[in-house]
Amino acid sequence: MKPSELITAPPAGVRITASRLSQTVRGGRQTLRDVSLTIEPGELVAIIGASGAGKTTLLETLAGVRPASSGTVDRRHNTDAGQTGEPSAVGYVPQDDIIHHELPLERTLRYAARLRLAPGTDPTALNRRVHEVMAELGLTERAGVPVGRLSGGERKRASIAVELLTRPGVFFLDEPTSGLDPAIAVDLLRVLRGLADSAATVVLTTHQVTDVEFCDRVVVLTRQGALAFAGTPAAAREFFGVTTLAEVYLRLDEEPEPATWPDRFAARDEQPAPEPAVTAPVAVRGPGRRVGPVRQWVVLTGRNLEIVGRNRLTLAILLGSPLMVLGMFALLFRPGAFEPADPSPNVMVMILFWIAFGGFFFGLTYGLLQICTELPIVRRERLAGVRVGPYLLAKVAVLLPLLALVDLALLGVLRGIDRLPAAGGGAFAALYLTLLLSSAGALALGLLCSASVADAAQATLMLPMLCFPQVLFVGAILPVPEMAAGGRWLSYAMSNRWAFEGLGHTAEVERIWRDGGSPLGPPLLASYGDSFARPVWVDWLILTGFLVAFLVAAWTVLARKDRRGTA
Repeated sequence: MKPSELITAPPAGVRITASRLSQTVRGGRQTLRDVSLTIEPGELVAIIGASGAGKTTLLETLAGVRPASSGTVDRRHNTDAGQTGEPSAVGYVPQDDIIHHELPLERTLRYAARLRLAPGTDPTALNRRVHEVMAELGLTERAGVPVGRLSGGERKRASIAVELLTRPGVFFLDEPTSGLDPAIAVDLLRVLRGLADSAATVVLTTHQVTDVEFCDRVVVLTRQGALAFAGTPAAAREFFGVTTLAEVYLRLDEEPEPATWPDRFAARDEQPAPEPAVTAPVAVRGPGRRVGPVRQWVVLTGRNLEIVGRNRLTLAILLGSPLMVLGMFALLFRPGAFEPADPSPNVMVMILFWIAFGGFFFGLTYGLLQICTELPIVRRERLAGVRVGPYLLAKVAVLLPLLALVDLALLGVLRGIDRLPAAGGGAFAALYLTLLLSSAGALALGLLCSASVADAAQATLMLPMLCFPQVLFVGAILPVPEMAAGGRWLSYAMSNRWAFEGLGHTAEVERIWRDGGSPLGPPLLASYGDSFARPVWVDWLILTGFLVAFLVAAWTVLARKDRRGTA
C-alpha cells in the first residue's frame, strides 16, 4: 500500500516537548537519565539503543503510559502561532498484540469504535469510519478474516487501525517491525511514513537500524538511559563518525565514560538548554466525551460473548469438563445415601463436599485465565478510557450464566440418579442458590488471581495452591471442631466451607444422622457440632461477601497496575 492511498482527513499536527525526563524503578536503578528533546508535528522518529537502554521506557513516558519520576512531557496541537491548544489524544501500539485473535477484523474494529468514538455516534457513521480505516491500511480484503489468521504485518496494521479510528494526532509504537520479515517490515514502515506525511506525529522504538532510514529523526540512548543524540540519520552518522547506523552501537560501547556522548551532544550550539525540571505525571487525554460505563459494559459483554462463542475449543472445555466431573461423581457415589431409613453418613458428607468443591473449582478455572492472557489489551483499552469496573463485570456477565447452567445440570442429574435427597422444589432451589453463590465467589477469586499475575503460566501454577486449602480446611475430611486452633481460624477464610455447610443444612443431614438407622450418625453428628445448624441464609450472606470482596480486590489490583503504568 502506498502512502498516497491514505484517504482520511489528516489529523492535526502535534508537537511533543520533553524536559529532563528521569525514570527510576524499584531498587533505585535509573532507566532514564535527564532526557530532553522536542519532536515536531508530522515527524517520523525512531528511538534506538542497546537492549536495556530505556527505549520502551522513554516511549511509554512520552505517551503518558507511565508517569515520569521527574521531568515533564507536553503534547499539544501545533498552530500558526506556535505550540498552543489542548493536550492531544494519543495512539499507543505496544509490541504485544492489542486485539483479540478470535474475532474477524471488521468485528474487532467495530467493537473498538463503539468503545472509542463519542457517545451517540450514528451507527452508519461508525461503520463508515471502520471501513475508511481498513481502506487506509490496505486491510479491506481481510475484513472477514479472524485476526489470528492474519499475517504478522497485517496484525500490526490491525493494531494501528484500532488507534486510527479516533484520528489521534500522535502515534507511539513499540518495536512495530519486530518479528516481521524484511518485505513486510518495509510495507509497515511505508504505512507509518504515510501517517507522518499526512501530519500525524509518529514515534517508534526499533532494534532494526534499517528502519531508521525511513525516519526523519533518530533518538539514540546510551545503555545508562541518557540521551546521546537526537537529529536526522545523516547527522547521527556524522556526529558519531561512522558510515552506517549499526556502527553507532559500537561507538557507544567503546566509550569508557558513559557520559561522554551525552555531554558532547549537550555541548552542541544547536541543542537548546532545557527548562528547569518539574515533576508532573502525564495525563492521557482522549477525543471528546468518553463512552459511559453502562455502554462500556454492554459493548464489552457482547464482545466477550462473541469471543467465547467463536472459540469452539474453549467453549467445549468450559462445558465439557463439568460434564466429565459429573460422570465421575455418578460412578463414584452409590445411590440412596440420603435415604432416611438407611442413610450412609460418610457418603453423604463426601457427596456434599464434592458438589461444593465442584462448584468452586468450575468458577475458579473459568476466571483464572481471563485477564492474564489479555493484559496488553487491558492496558491499551484503559488508555482509551475503558473503566475497570465495566471490564470486570463484563467478564462476570458472560461467565456466570455458563456457571449457572453447569451448576443446574450438576444438581439436576445427581438428583435424577438418586445421589441427592428427595427434596421438594424449595429445597432444591436452596441447594442451587448455595452452589451458584459458591461458583460466583470462586469466579471472582479466579479473576482476582488472573489480574495479579503476569501470564498464564503463573496463573496455572496458582491453581493447586488455591484448591488444596479449600479441600483440607472446609470441614469435610476433618470436621472444623476437630481441627487445631490454627486450622479452625483458617477455615473461616475458605469460601468452600460455607457452601459445604449450607448444602448440609438444606439437605437436613442433622435430622437424617440423628433419626436414621445408621449407627455412625450420632457420633458423626457430635464431631461436626453445630456446623449444619446455622440458617442457610447466613451462608448465602457470607458467600455473597466473598464474591463482593474478591471483585473489589480484583478492581483494586487492576487500578493499581494502571496507575503504575504496568499491566
